[in-house]
Amino acid sequence: MSTGGGKKAIIAALLANLGIAVTKFIAWAISGSASMLAEAVHSVADTGNQGLLLLGARQAKRKADAEHPFGYGRERYVYAFVVSIILFSIGGMFSIYEGFNKLAEPHELTNAWLPLLVLVVAIGLESFSLRTAVRESNPLRGKDSWLRFIRHAKAPELPVVLLEDVAALTGLVFAFLGVGLTVITGNSVWDAIGTLAIGALLVVVAVILGIETKSLLVGEGARTADAVAIRDAINADPQVEALIHLKTLYLGPDELLVAAKVAFSPKKKLSEVAAAINSLESRVRAAVPVARVIYIEPDIYHSPGKGNPPTDMFVIKGSD
Repeated sequence: MSTGGGKKAIIAALLANLGIAVTKFIAWAISGSASMLAEAVHSVADTGNQGLLLLGARQAKRKADAEHPFGYGRERYVYAFVVSIILFSIGGMFSIYEGFNKLAEPHELTNAWLPLLVLVVAIGLESFSLRTAVRESNPLRGKDSWLRFIRHAKAPELPVVLLEDVAALTGLVFAFLGVGLTVITGNSVWDAIGTLAIGALLVVVAVILGIETKSLLVGEGARTADAVAIRDAINADPQVEALIHLKTLYLGPDELLVAAKVAFSPKKKLSEVAAAINSLESRVRAAVPVARVIYIEPDIYHSPGKGNPPTDMFVIKGSD
């Protein structure tokens, strides 16, 4: 992910949500709309989300040390996981609680025009935030669908902001319908239903984000295209007899660990093998720039029938 692009989208969302949250709280205090209160809490949660994402990006920039020799790149995954589980869930649970409370103790809305006006303005601001996130995501998304981009992105910030903005816009529509139908029918149950819908939406988004960020925390390997590019870069070296196995792991969104066992001719001298490994590292980094940590173990190739069974990434030079 382009750190600058992700940061721009996060800041745009933070500023939009902060202003919207203040306006919604004022509208709720005047009108008493449960949907407006749920939306205000939603915006506060979103503002906190963006703050945590910015903090995670800052923490991830710390240099590697003795305690964390591979650096702090995964801090971004940790903070994204906190965002997805805690803040979204709190916002969702609060909205559901408020919705049930409004069903149990209904009360009429006052100055209903105010929350409707605030919601229209909020929809415009959230649309601007979503437009910024889409614009920053497009260069990274390439030809992937939006679903595939969110599922397979290694940088968590933009998918989180995208889902937040989509959830926010959908929640605003729910709130608008809830308040609008309450005004038209005079029955405040619609306001409560809108509040419940907002809560359910937030919980669903929390689950989706939690699943995706958990996978990143556990540890994901390179995308198929990058794994193939690394394999081909190694096999393209004339000194390589075979790529015995290859394993990759993202240490952070912008840093990939590559570990490979590579077969060289047994006739080569140690100095020649060392030079060949240095050449391979340069080839791999040229093919996949995020492959910054590379470990190559030299070996002698034996056919699978002679004591070296093939592994999951076993590749004979030139094979597909």
